[in-house]
Amino acid sequence: QGQPVESGGGLVQAGGSLRLSCALSGRSAISYFIGWFRQVPGKEREFVAAISKSVDSTYYEDSVKGRFTISRDNAKDMVYLQMSSLKPEDTAVYFCAASGLSSANHAIAAMVRDFIWYDYWGQGTQVTVSS
Repeated sequence: QGQPVESGGGLVQAGGSLRLSCALSGRSAISYFIGWFRQVPGKEREFVAAISKSVDSTYYEDSVKGRFTISRDNAKDMVYLQMSSLKPEDTAVYFCAASGLSSANHAIAAMVRDFIWYDYWGQGTQVTVSS
């Protein structure tokens, strides 16, 4: 079907690092934008970062700028989220998602942040940051 598959979550102390991986296949592998979202119980799914297939466009949620880095290896159909200087408020289930959005869209900076534009979702991986 092409659902992304996340891995790499776990328990880490505040200030530590984790690298999440997202394995793409089928339709998710050919999708132009891949995004990471996170969600805690009782709250809406929150945008974290996104990257274009050409790797020349990346977007970040303000609270993770300078701490998280999204990258993509098209040869391996993999997307990564390197998370550093983790804080307890980063605790969430992290989801990888694929979207057919185009960089040519004039509203792309806003659209990549909205989960409604993503068609394929992984099952999520838990990240817990202890204080």
